[in-house]
Amino acid sequence: MSMKDKGISIEEVRAKNSSWAITYADLVTLLLTFFVLLLVILNEEEKQIDRIINMLMNETYSELKKVESQYLKVTRETKGVKLTVSSGRLFKSMEAEVQASALPLLDQIGAIIRVSKLLRLDEDQKYNNFRERIRSFGKDLNVEIRCEGHTDGEQVPPNSKYDSNWDLSTARALNIVKYISDKSQIPEKEFSAMGYGEFRPVVAMDTVSQNLLAIKDANSKNRRVEIYLDAFLKTNVITQ
Repeated sequence: MSMKDKGISIEEVRAKNSSWAITYADLVTLLLTFFVLLLVILNEEEKQIDRIINMLMNETYSELKKVESQYLKVTRETKGVKLTVSSGRLFKSMEAEVQASALPLLDQIGAIIRVSKLLRLDEDQKYNNFRERIRSFGKDLNVEIRCEGHTDGEQVPPNSKYDSNWDLSTARALNIVKYISDKSQIPEKEFSAMGYGEFRPVVAMDTVSQNLLAIKDANSKNRRVEIYLDAFLKTNVITQ
C-alpha cells in the first residue's frame, strides 16, 4: 500500500524522519549551555580564590613594611612581595657569611613570614575550607620564598674562596635561606636560592658618569640580596 493510499503526505513523512534530528540538536544545545555555564562558574570561583590570595599577600606586605629601614626596602610586586637588603648590611666585602649585626633583621623577616596566613591557612578558622576549595580544582596553594644574590661588577681577587661573582652571590643567597629557614622553622621546601653575580644590576654601569662617587654609589646599590615571597595556584600531579 502506498503512502498516498495510507493518507500520509510526503511532508508528514519528512517531518517524522527529521524529528530525531531536532531532538538531538536540542540536547546538544542544552549540553553546550550547561558546559558554558559551568566554565563561567569555575572561572568566577578561581577569581575569588585569587582575590583571597592577594588579600593574604597584602596582609603579609603590611607586616613586613613595619620593619622597613635604610637597609631594607619592602615593595609590593605584581606576583608578591619583594624585600631588598643591602649587601653592605649583611656581609663583609667578598664574603658570604652573614654578619652578626645583620641577624636581628633576618630574625624579624623570618618571624613575620612564619606567622603569615599564607603559610598557616589550616590554623585559621576563617580559612578552614579555603584549601579544600582550591583542591576541588585539582590544584593547591604553593608558597615560594626565593632569595636572589647580586654583586657589583668588581672582580673577585685571585686569593678569594669564590671563583666568580656568580659563586659569591649564590653562596650569599644560600646562607640567607639557610639562616631564615633554621631560625623561623619554615620548611626548607618553601625556599629557593640563586645567584646572578653582576649580571642583573639595579644601576647599569654604562649609564654612570666616570665619577668616583657616582661609581661607588652605583656599586653599593647593585650589591644586594632580594627576597621574594610569592603565592600561586599549582596543579596537583597525580602519581600512581
